[in-house]
Amino acid sequence: MPHATLAPGLHCRTLASQSQRVQRRRVRMRVPIWLLSTFVLLLATFPSGVHAASDNPKLTPLVAEIIAPPHVIPGSDGRRHIVYELAVTNITGGDVRFEKLKVVDADSGAPLAELGPDELRTRVTPGASRGNENRELAAYQFAVIFLHVVLADGAAVPARITHEITAFFAVIGADMTVTIGEGAVVAKAPVALGPPLRGKGYVAADGCCDSIRHVRALLSLDGKFYLAQRFAIDWEQIDDNNTLVVGDLKVPANYHIYGKPILAVADGTVVGTRDDLQDQVPGALPANLPIDEADGNFVVLDIGSGLFVNYAHMRPGSIKVKLGDKVQRGDQIGEVGNTGNSQAPHLHLHVMDSASPLASDGLPYVFDSFTITAVGEATEDFDMAEATGSPMTLTPRVPPQKLEDVLPLDLSVVDWPQ
Repeated sequence: MPHATLAPGLHCRTLASQSQRVQRRRVRMRVPIWLLSTFVLLLATFPSGVHAASDNPKLTPLVAEIIAPPHVIPGSDGRRHIVYELAVTNITGGDVRFEKLKVVDADSGAPLAELGPDELRTRVTPGASRGNENRELAAYQFAVIFLHVVLADGAAVPARITHEITAFFAVIGADMTVTIGEGAVVAKAPVALGPPLRGKGYVAADGCCDSIRHVRALLSLDGKFYLAQRFAIDWEQIDDNNTLVVGDLKVPANYHIYGKPILAVADGTVVGTRDDLQDQVPGALPANLPIDEADGNFVVLDIGSGLFVNYAHMRPGSIKVKLGDKVQRGDQIGEVGNTGNSQAPHLHLHVMDSASPLASDGLPYVFDSFTITAVGEATEDFDMAEATGSPMTLTPRVPPQKLEDVLPLDLSVVDWPQ
């Protein structure tokens, strides 16, 4: 069940872009002779549908740009992941239908991932408005394609990536392939953090890499796109019966994670905090919540090297630090609550490149030591457990998997050192 919805999307598990949904319209139009001629010329230039190597600039019917530099993140599945967004604009006067997208090593030409029509249908988001996924773009329409590349075992990290997009263009009545959207890949190892909580049974809800509530929480703020929650996790907790809550679902204290101590994951300085909001009643998202209350009671730590950690939705009156305080790893900074844009008690945590929990770019991170005891079946099953008190469906890890310097992936059940 979502933890957030503000405007179309401010915070936590249902954050989506604030961009207005662009409705697709089919219209009859006369294609200008100059435009049709341009695309006939394009086809003549690339009869095979593939760009030829050349220093000369080429007209393209699509414009694409990677929104933020892609990072490589080691996951608890033993694989390396690249999660990023490609902004694409159809500059033609007719519809475009995406048929195939290849992510390619720009230097070697080696393919890294390939998406066909079915996957594109779930990843191409016209107008950057989540819930509007559709692999077709109307004339002059913009979309964001949310991408996830899993690097092959032993493969080198590409220095740069680019994208071969094959699409049907209505203005010429034919398919065409263009190579666009080149960008550098950040191979630097992500920051290693200590545990944010103590004890066992913590569920990494809506984590990396394809659970869409965080990874597609793209916001347009101050005239720019930001995705602060790209690698965010909502931490909840199960008991020995695999339930998240027992008793009256409207009482925050009945959720097992409520009131648990929240720990500093690194040495740092408090650069943001708030502690004047009351808990929400679980089971329903708050209506018309102001943007400045999205995180509820929160703390932001500056942990150095341009990295900031955001802790959100803390229990009223529980925050133990103030602006300017220095903290050490393991210090208690507050307790888990249900404040702000939240409908069930949880700790929302992410790392970002500025002190703003929303107007920042989400950066990858790992935890230096933890144990995975099980993995959840699906987001829908987790949502049901949260909404009804039913047990989660879990696949145990036998024996439990002790890991270091990786990110727990979605629905991992984690034990932290005591």
